Amino acid sequence: MRWAAGFDELEVGEEFATLQRTVTEDDVMAFAALTGDMHPQHTDADWAAGGLFGERIAHGMLVLSYAVGLAPLDPDRVLALRRLGEVVFKRPVRLGDAVHVRGSVLGLRAISEDAGLVSCRWEIVNQRGELCARAEVDVVWRRDTVAAEAARC
Repeated sequence: MRWAAGFDELEVGEEFATLQRTVTEDDVMAFAALTGDMHPQHTDADWAAGGLFGERIAHGMLVLSYAVGLAPLDPDRVLALRRLGEVVFKRPVRLGDAVHVRGSVLGLRAISEDAGLVSCRWEIVNQRGELCARAEVDVVWRRDTVAAEAARC
């Protein structure tokens, strides 16, 4: 995907893959402290050992936050995230897992003379290529001034 391209240059079906990031214990504990989500599945190794996953896992919202941070959202193009939808967590992300995002453009819709809405599907996968989560993400994307002027004529 061409992150620096104007809205009117993008095409449905374009794909991208991000770099990866490793989930650390420090990240999980900092996220727990920041959000107040101190569920023992994330913060207590002894408790988590007896739980469904057999060990501590990253918060789902931390994993989504990683995805947003990994996407190279060009500040000259991306004006705002508008919507996260259809989020599904498929498998846990364990401490030490490295995740990255694979994505594609699902739709493009002009919303003003200056911006368009880019709808994407994001898949968050681990270092083994296993799908951990997926989401539909709508991004408000700046249109080129020249393209916006041409559209008015």
